[in-house]
Amino acid sequence: MSVRPNLIEWIKYVYGAALPESKREWVRNDLTGPMAVPRHLIRTQIAFLPLYLAMYFAFDGAVWIRLLMVLLAVLLAGIFSASYMQQNRVVRLRKNGLGDSPLTARQRVLADAAKIRYEEVYAARRT
Repeated sequence: MSVRPNLIEWIKYVYGAALPESKREWVRNDLTGPMAVPRHLIRTQIAFLPLYLAMYFAFDGAVWIRLLMVLLAVLLAGIFSASYMQQNRVVRLRKNGLGDSPLTARQRVLADAAKIRYEEVYAARRT
């Protein structure tokens, strides 16, 4: 059974800190388990939350203008987060001592199946 991090540990984790060894299975599931991609996208948006709040409250103007400015930041952060998801996953896995394969559990199953099909096709051609 994986032990969930407490709130302080989770906030540190959101900003890139490694979790204690007792939480390794939770980290593995978070980064490679089911729903890893949506969790990553949500986690990165939470990391940008202070920026969004600062953008909203630091500028004067109509509410709709400030909301559109924050929406633009959310969209840009989402693009950034999706673009660098694999690299971010590898860094987090390494920090927590879990290897460096960015594949989720589902991607690993598909890759293994593709490897088996490849070997069946090309092993038959070699003989």
